Amino acid sequence: MGRVRAAVGELLLVAALFLAYKAGRIVLRGDADAATAHAASVWHLERLLRLPSEADLQQAVMSQHWLVLAANVYYAHVHFPATAACLIWLYLRHAELYLRTRRVLTGLTAAGLVLHGGYALAPPRLVDGTGLLDTGTLFGPAVYGPPEDDSLSNQYAAMPSLHVGWAVVVAVAVIAATRGRLRWLWLAHPVITLLVVVSTGNHYWLDAIVALGLLLVVHSAVPRTARPPADGMAEDVAAVPAANSGR
Repeated sequence: MGRVRAAVGELLLVAALFLAYKAGRIVLRGDADAATAHAASVWHLERLLRLPSEADLQQAVMSQHWLVLAANVYYAHVHFPATAACLIWLYLRHAELYLRTRRVLTGLTAAGLVLHGGYALAPPRLVDGTGLLDTGTLFGPAVYGPPEDDSLSNQYAAMPSLHVGWAVVVAVAVIAATRGRLRWLWLAHPVITLLVVVSTGNHYWLDAIVALGLLLVVHSAVPRTARPPADGMAEDVAAVPAANSGR
């Protein structure tokens, strides 16, 4: 019974954190003019840094209809489910790593919200002159409608890319919790996520770079060891292999 209460409490905590994140993005919605001006600055800085053109990547993806559809589906349907599945699995099988991962995600998301509020940034799909299109609207599935009519999300919160940040956290956690060479394939998740958020016109390269910088800071600030979120969970987890070995 104690384990059930602990699990329900943890679920409610994570749900509350997620709702606070969604509400924070809406409350911190930036001004469209400022977001567009910041976008011009980011685009100019990327060219000074000689970063690859986001438009070239999008054109390469759009040359194959199946590929642009796959990118849109990945953007729309992988980000949250993959993160939630990772947290649930860690909670059930790797309690101590779960707590650290949850804290890293919380810290990264909080830092991202602060940046969203202080630096509104329009994604390239909403900025004339970038050459990027809104592939979700053009080919589906579409995640966003017109920003002026969107009361459920903040479309001027491109910096940093929490899609990329969360994907890195998930990959690192799974790699740390598993064994064998195949676990390194999880690095494909953040790489694919990066290519997807850029090719769909939702982020600049710099959005991902800033997210990784914030993640390094948050990761170094979170304690490496912590008490599992529920008494007895570690014992229960340890008992699973023993129980399975008797089958």
